[in-house]
Amino acid sequence: MEFMWNDGGRAACGFVGTTGDCVTRAISIATGSVYRDVYTELGEASQKSPRRGMPVDIAASYLAKRDWQHCDGLGKTFDGEGLPDGVVILHLSSPQRRAHHFCTVVDHVVHDTWDPSDDEDYVINRYWIPAKCSDEAAPSAGPKRRISQAQELTQQEFDKIIRRLRALERTASNRASTEGEKRNALRMIYNLMLTNNLTREDIVDRDNVDSVQFTRVACPVNGRRACKWEKGLAMYLVEEILPAVQFYRRTKGHRTLLWFYGPLSDVHNAITLFRDMLLTIAAAAQLQYRYYDRCSGASYAEGYVRGLPRPSSDSTKKEAPNADQGELIQTRMLAVRDAATDWLHHECDFKVRMGSRRGRYRHDSKAESRGRVHGASHEVKVPDAPKRIANRK
Repeated sequence: MEFMWNDGGRAACGFVGTTGDCVTRAISIATGSVYRDVYTELGEASQKSPRRGMPVDIAASYLAKRDWQHCDGLGKTFDGEGLPDGVVILHLSSPQRRAHHFCTVVDHVVHDTWDPSDDEDYVINRYWIPAKCSDEAAPSAGPKRRISQAQELTQQEFDKIIRRLRALERTASNRASTEGEKRNALRMIYNLMLTNNLTREDIVDRDNVDSVQFTRVACPVNGRRACKWEKGLAMYLVEEILPAVQFYRRTKGHRTLLWFYGPLSDVHNAITLFRDMLLTIAAAAQLQYRYYDRCSGASYAEGYVRGLPRPSSDSTKKEAPNADQGELIQTRMLAVRDAATDWLHHECDFKVRMGSRRGRYRHDSKAESRGRVHGASHEVKVPDAPKRIANRK
């Protein structure tokens, strides 16, 4: 099934942080209602915050009052087959993990913050469709969000205030500012914060880690057991190239899936890089040694991965022109990784456990050395990578 990232308007309504709001999000996407309105109505109906989930009976009652027709999913695999056209709200369940999830499908396209169709554990427990949905009336396009002009003006004013506060914060912390300028900036900061009911967390410039959009995407590798060099390649990407991304391994039937999770754009870049490099290394090993998963071919592939350029090790040999900037980037990266792990636990109901396995083939040191040489000459380029401004002397 196709997938389209959609938070239901949660971020636009000012909500931040990790959450398990799949019911609120799915209903908001399907009905086109404002996220905050659905959030409030569900909270009043359940007498608790929808932030950590919502009982199924409350969601069913909410949809029934709005003329959504209930249908039995019969425990079918969530693969898109058998679902009607138009907008469908699904209640998925995983018998193995005892997990539940709500999502919206629009014309067989999943609208969610992650793609549950990648997880083969999920089956369709039940689903809802608009009661008056027919072939003529079924919507062919995605639901449109109703954002009033007043909401847009409010958001613009809020952004303007935040930009003003951050500018004053920079003035107050600038060493070049005089004591009078610093005191005046601090006074204006506190006045604006009191007037608009804001806190310092709203203006701390750490790129708002709590508002980062997270996702997870699976990349299958050949066979039931991933090769040591395939896991090593994934580790290389998340440690050296895209440190905001993390990964874990799961086995599904005869396939092994490497799941990458983290910020949305970084995960897509990681998947693209991993697939390209996986094919490049496997093809090089197979052309020279006939295999890439055992014997000398696997040793060559391991050497290739170990020989890949390490930006972090190269940077440690030279003193950074701005050590504070490096520490800030590292601090933010750790905060993003922690937030992604929390998101994976609360949103996807999954906890990562560390483990390792050893290969059972004979190691070929000559093939590994040859792979190191070839890997050292490999140029790794991240697609659509944001450019950082470097200090020059």
